Amino acid sequence: MPGGVAHFVASLGAMLAAGSTDSWDKVLPQPWLAAAGVVCAVAAAVWGRAAGRLARAARRIETETLTSGTGTEAAELARSAFNKDLHATVLYAVLSGGMILAAFSRSEWFEALLLAVSVPAVASLRYAPRFLAEARLAEQRSRLERRAEEVLAQEHLAPRRWAARLAPEALPAYEGFEIGRVYEAGTGMMAGDFYDVFPTGPSRLAALIGDVAGHGIEPSITAFQVKYLLRTFLRQFRDPAQALEELNKTLSTMGRPEDLVSVCIVLFDTEAGTIRHASAGHPPAWAWQQGDMTPLRSTGPLLAMDPNAAYFSRDLPLQTGDLVVLYTDGLSEARSGGQVFGEERIGNIVRRDPGQDASLICKTLIEAARDFSSPLADDIAILAVRRV
Repeated sequence: MPGGVAHFVASLGAMLAAGSTDSWDKVLPQPWLAAAGVVCAVAAAVWGRAAGRLARAARRIETETLTSGTGTEAAELARSAFNKDLHATVLYAVLSGGMILAAFSRSEWFEALLLAVSVPAVASLRYAPRFLAEARLAEQRSRLERRAEEVLAQEHLAPRRWAARLAPEALPAYEGFEIGRVYEAGTGMMAGDFYDVFPTGPSRLAALIGDVAGHGIEPSITAFQVKYLLRTFLRQFRDPAQALEELNKTLSTMGRPEDLVSVCIVLFDTEAGTIRHASAGHPPAWAWQQGDMTPLRSTGPLLAMDPNAAYFSRDLPLQTGDLVVLYTDGLSEARSGGQVFGEERIGNIVRRDPGQDASLICKTLIEAARDFSSPLADDIAILAVRRV
């Protein structure tokens, strides 16, 4: 132990043993500075521990950033927080040392040590704008990255949300009918396939399927509009052909001639005992009735081709066990080399076992298409309705 410090400690012990207040005042003339120094020492220890943790966190995040290429914002925030905690640690350590040393002496030299506090104080003033700028930059980057993540999430979810509206996974149950459906997304981000089943009156159930030409957001929006316009027109007009004519006029005024639409409508009327269908340029649906397969072919051109186009309906008798299978052209036009899946292949698959569950019929058709053409390039929607 150095001689000066040993002498100080010995003198301090003697004074404490003697209980001399005057002697104590001589040794520690400014006890309030000593108390403040101890408090600053504790604060320095606390800030030092926090700085150590932040340093470890910053190193770990920086290592992960180098590996994954992400997390730069978190690394910058951790490093900025570490710098601030380190600055606070140094400040309190200097304060503690200066105050404790000054508490034991009246020397101007010790009082001058307090001037060392000005070093971190000046550093605070010098680097405060930098700290604030780093904080603003980190906050701005955080907002931009969060916004980018939201946009990416929306882009990822948008096709699913649209598909859920256009071709829902679950359809309501209707007494006296068995309904099956399936939708298979192709390679495009978004498409215009849609289907719907809903009542148009106490004894009438409409089943429809359609497709808007093209891929992307615009055909999907048009498909959404067509689907819900048909709900209105089919409740307004008992004849599906008239509903198609009204829809065609509406689409023709929208100024998007490139959005050609094909639709097939099948109206089951249990009171009249009929199946009434009309089709706007859509691939033929198949009706299985007592061992016979009947194609329900187009009864008018594609929608939006001609605002004055005429459509007509055809009627078939409706009996228990009758089955109608509707689909979009992604199924019939699935390709394998130079061959297409084709309408006849669809009819033959349905004919093999028309009595099986309607949902199973749809799944059988989609599996056959996958086996024939993999991967499927276009979206496929299939709807099967049986009178029970």
